[in-house]
Amino acid sequence: MRNKQNDPLGDPSTLDGPVNGRAARAADNVRTCVLSRAPGTRDTLIRLALGPDGQVAPDVRARAPGRGAWIGVGRAALDAANAKGKLKGALARAFKTSDLAIPADLGEKIEGALRQHLLDRLGLEARGGTLLSGSDKVETACRSGQVHLLIHAADASIDGNKKLDAAWRVGGADRRGHDRGMVFPETRTILSMALGRENVVHIALTDAAAAARVSSAIARWRAFNDPDAGLEGGQRAAQAAGSTDEDEGQE
Repeated sequence: MRNKQNDPLGDPSTLDGPVNGRAARAADNVRTCVLSRAPGTRDTLIRLALGPDGQVAPDVRARAPGRGAWIGVGRAALDAANAKGKLKGALARAFKTSDLAIPADLGEKIEGALRQHLLDRLGLEARGGTLLSGSDKVETACRSGQVHLLIHAADASIDGNKKLDAAWRVGGADRRGHDRGMVFPETRTILSMALGRENVVHIALTDAAAAARVSSAIARWRAFNDPDAGLEGGQRAAQAAGSTDEDEGQE
């Protein structure tokens, strides 16, 4: 019998069983890394999809049809496993076929896909009205307690960051587990392009669920590039809001 779409093959945690309601949803969300065999969730692991031509490609939104396998290691470990052939062996077992073509630059492709997903996420929040930009608007929202997540561009000035961080603390940042804004891994030029606005240096998420979605996307990208950075920040934000990426196409 063919596995349900987007389920990793051979993972007992995804088999139907005598569970229902919340327990069923929690069980369905559990996945296993094909390399480390460590368990994780759809929000913390990265899906790899097998195309009809045998090509393996990143599917960071977990939307591609057909068979999928999941990884939970960082880029350095993935690149090493790919170079040594260990990744192909693990995927051959997961996909039940040796007819695989894994690109040598798979790690780079995954990093690029995670980065693009994050930028797309910011664009969606901007269009949805849950994201503010502009120092004056951001400062006002921070002081009034409306901000759930404050982000500074990588090339923002230290003084500008400190000013808005202080405003956010006045507005209760500590109640949301923060004492300062997050420094974004990209410059104002990239932020501006992602949002379709000019000179975006500081942004504020004014909705708890939106803040969780952005935090989770940032955490996944950082964790893949540097596993020591961890996913805790994004997980805490998502748990606090009780939401993950609502456009992720989860079953």
